[in-house]
Amino acid sequence: MRKEERFRKVFEYFRREQPYPETELRYKDPYELIVSVILSAQCTDKRVNAITPVFFSRFPDPGSLAAARVEEVFEVIKSCSYPNNKSKHLVGMAKVLSDDFNGVVPADTELLQKMPGIGRKGANVIASVVYNMPTLAVDTHVHRVAARIGLTSNARTPLSTEKQLVKHIPQELISKAHHWLILHGRYICKARKPLCGECGIRDFCRYYSKKK
Repeated sequence: MRKEERFRKVFEYFRREQPYPETELRYKDPYELIVSVILSAQCTDKRVNAITPVFFSRFPDPGSLAAARVEEVFEVIKSCSYPNNKSKHLVGMAKVLSDDFNGVVPADTELLQKMPGIGRKGANVIASVVYNMPTLAVDTHVHRVAARIGLTSNARTPLSTEKQLVKHIPQELISKAHHWLILHGRYICKARKPLCGECGIRDFCRYYSKKK
């Protein structure tokens, strides 16, 4: 199957089966999302969602978080991965957000990456989810699933995966593609034991065609 045809069939399926995909991180505004994105690095969304209600009751806005001591933040988030670094990043992010952006989360991915704890992936998530920008965040799920299905070839880094994907995905679908591929990797195309018998795109999948 040609790559163009595979892309078309895969994303036709996703559009039909899940037309409005959303992040599983729980948030009410851009500030809450940026906090959740920082916490989610190498941590499950489930764990992040367990932490954030208490976090936002203590630090409800960028100003309160910017004024917090790192040790205070650590006590609230210590059950997530890498709490030491994330505590520093969260306070640093809030200070930049308050001082440089007047508390308004920017849409520009380059500006987003000026905040501690926000790299390219995180910036793409925020721009996509908050502002519906055509940015595609590549995490381990997206990187793995795209290669396994056959949407990418010899993509050794998240950036190369991102570049190959956006080249073939219609611009109006890019902001949704991140969620489709993550959710597919999380619940169907699992790392160790993909559930091919339950997969709706197996007939277009390079991995499944080789497995048969």
